[in-house]
Amino acid sequence: MSGRFVEVPHRMLPAETLDALLETFVTRQGYDTTDVATDMHDWVRDLKRQLERGELLIVHDLQTESTEVMTLAQWRSFGRDLADDEEEGD
Repeated sequence: MSGRFVEVPHRMLPAETLDALLETFVTRQGYDTTDVATDMHDWVRDLKRQLERGELLIVHDLQTESTEVMTLAQWRSFGRDLADDEEEGD
């Protein structure tokens, strides 16, 4: 396999694993988690909607053997284009 990153379909992850990845993303991205009107469950719910819309991806880094959440912009900054991946599968 030539790429460093591999997209992991979020529906394949156990719910607890997906929630943990999304919670880590919230804290790493600097979301305001001190806002009492918006708790972690609200952030996770919003991020799940972004996953459904394809705005976020779950990605496994083959080099570091870690799995994390990336924005579509981050994914593309690593030279990946989802349209190219889809065409390769045809």
